Amino acid sequence: DDDDDIPQLSSHTLAALQEFYLEQQQREGMKTSQEFNQYSIGSIEEDWQLSQFWYSDETASCLANEAVVAAGKGGRIACVSAPSVYQKLKEQDGKDFSVCILEYDRRFSVYGEEFIFYDYNHPLNLPENLLPHSFDIVIADPPYLSEECLQKTAETIKYLTKGKILLCTGAIMEEQAAKHLGVKICKFIPKHSRNLANEFRCYVNYVSGLD
Repeated sequence: DDDDDIPQLSSHTLAALQEFYLEQQQREGMKTSQEFNQYSIGSIEEDWQLSQFWYSDETASCLANEAVVAAGKGGRIACVSAPSVYQKLKEQDGKDFSVCILEYDRRFSVYGEEFIFYDYNHPLNLPENLLPHSFDIVIADPPYLSEECLQKTAETIKYLTKGKILLCTGAIMEEQAAKHLGVKICKFIPKHSRNLANEFRCYVNYVSGLD
């Protein structure tokens, strides 16, 4: 039989492939429709090689709302390695706050002047117009669960914020988060659109609505 030499995919792999292609088709369909929202979560796909895992819609909304309240009227919000929160803030089209995104992935440069290229390995390599202590709140989600990554991201956070910090990272980072940023764990448990193996938590250094 001529088919003997053709490798056969397992039914599980085949189903996963079909789901992937269906998702891709749906995304392409959205992009060609007039209703496509460039700020919707998933409009830019996760890149797992960059350790990108988007929040669920509910979690992104909750964190965005918390940031708006914490920043206050006319407040400035910085999203450090937290693009899905930035997208949710932009979806709100708020006139009472401004927001920027600090991100390593240059695909997010489609957001124009609000995009700032950011590499946590160079925590203070920031544009001159990004003045110290110029943001009412900084939301950060360091890409890796390592103390080195947290420590370097913490340098950026402390440079940018006037005081308020909202950190999202693994539960295993609780001690290091307290050590480097003086933040405490919240009752609110963030969820991702795809389940992660590591338990994820939020940490703040102010009285928040996440408890």
